[in-house]
Amino acid sequence: MARNSSKKSAKGSTGHNKNLTEEFIKKYAAKAGVNETDSGLFFRVIEDADGAKPGEFDTVKIHQRILLADGSVIDDTYRKGLPEEFALAEGIEGLQEGLMMMSKGARYEFVIPPDLAWGRKGNGGKIGPNAVMWMDVRLVDFS
Repeated sequence: MARNSSKKSAKGSTGHNKNLTEEFIKKYAAKAGVNETDSGLFFRVIEDADGAKPGEFDTVKIHQRILLADGSVIDDTYRKGLPEEFALAEGIEGLQEGLMMMSKGARYEFVIPPDLAWGRKGNGGKIGPNAVMWMDVRLVDFS
């Protein structure tokens, strides 16, 4: 998800989101096939692919479904039918890390904790403070 300056009201309070995030991560981490990176990014491979992986200076084209811990859908390019394209360096830290693990055509599920996403302040829009992001991502292409 590329950072943008959306100005809708942020969802959830700092304390509520923190508790919801902790509980969500605890349950997700216990699922079969879930891995955790050194940074704290959780991921599960849905469909793997072989080949080159994008680097930090590449532009990526992805399909993504982004949800919050309460099930709220933030974005769904699968449903829209149009993948999102952005410079990888513009993405949130957790998504950058995750995409650099993927090859073209791969589909992963990521759970991105707040410190690798929008942190204690949220994005000032749909993603509130201390919110965890649950993402289903397919790497369509990169250059």
